[in-house]
Amino acid sequence: MRSTEIKDTEYFPYYKQYINLVSKLPLIEALQLGSEQTHQFFNSIPASKLHYQYDAGKWTPKEILLHLIDTERVFCYRALYFARNENSSIEGFDENIFGANCNANSRDLKDLLHEYKSVREATLTFFKSLTDQDLRKGGKANNNLLSVRAIGFIICGHEIHHRGVIEERYL
Repeated sequence: MRSTEIKDTEYFPYYKQYINLVSKLPLIEALQLGSEQTHQFFNSIPASKLHYQYDAGKWTPKEILLHLIDTERVFCYRALYFARNENSSIEGFDENIFGANCNANSRDLKDLLHEYKSVREATLTFFKSLTDQDLRKGGKANNNLLSVRAIGFIICGHEIHHRGVIEERYL
């Protein structure tokens, strides 16, 4: 399954920006490639930039990495919930509350990258276990329709988006 197979009716229009960033790779390959690229990318950021904020109130690169981790966990939970309980509805989450309470800047980058890798491995294991029928299931998250397969590509695109933001505004 590739991102080009996802129909616009399978996700809230806001997420199109993320899905469009994913190449035409199958989902599992996109998740694997994203893991490698994100790990290399964060390792390449100079230590002097890991706590940098380009403007007051903006996240640091370390906080963005933990945001990616937290968001992947939330989206995988949504995918699990919909795959096991189709047409259900779950609440949204406030990324700013998560960010304000993450303590990323007090953590070592190696530790954050280890957590990232662990979460991505769990994501890969989960998505590999799903059938085509499971991937087509969906529900509502924060009152918006979302399919399981769209969630996988949103995770990939969200990661690409934030790497781009760091490259543009932090480095």
